[in-house]
Amino acid sequence: MFSKLSGCGAAFIRIVMLVKLFMKPKRLPSTLDKLTQTIRVLEEKECALQNKIAAEVERAKEFIRTKNKRATIQCLKRKRLFEEQVEQLRDFQYRIHIQILMLEGAKAASETLDALKIGALSMQSIQRGMNIDGVKETMDRISEQIEDMRDIQEAVSVPVGLAKGFDDDDLDKELEQLERTAMEEELVQLTMGTSVLHEKKIFLEKVSNHDEELYASQEEMPLQLAM
Repeated sequence: MFSKLSGCGAAFIRIVMLVKLFMKPKRLPSTLDKLTQTIRVLEEKECALQNKIAAEVERAKEFIRTKNKRATIQCLKRKRLFEEQVEQLRDFQYRIHIQILMLEGAKAASETLDALKIGALSMQSIQRGMNIDGVKETMDRISEQIEDMRDIQEAVSVPVGLAKGFDDDDLDKELEQLERTAMEEELVQLTMGTSVLHEKKIFLEKVSNHDEELYASQEEMPLQLAM
């Protein structure tokens, strides 16, 4: 049956079957429920006894007021009997609490053991498909593939065609020449800009001088007419 399934599927089925074989059904949860229920019953009985004790105390007080000593003593005796029963019930509860703690600890240990068994079975199933020779062979194959890929990358990065004949020294010389040409062009533009600014300044000075002469002649013209 396992031969018709894949390796992982067959391994999983084996693990499930082995887990069912090792993990037998347990009655522990029902046992814990029973113990817990018993504690509740004991607590209810203790509460009822405490009420009876309180009632006997109140009854004894009433008999004290009526000076009935014998009835008062009878109430105190019943009170002590109830108190002894309360102590007995508390002892029962204490023992059951200890039993619950022990069962919970056993349950945790059992679950831990079952988990370890499942882990061991899984590891065993996985290791069946591996051996040291196979691991070495796989690692060698991976190393060869890495070396082949490095060779391919180096072959691809080798310059071919026109790029193969480029000389780095010639490229550096051409770059220096272009940089000098660019600097000369910037210098020429800077010089031309300076010359234009100078000519514009001279033109503005001439215009300003002409405006001053024209303004002065306009001021002198009324004086001449008045003379």
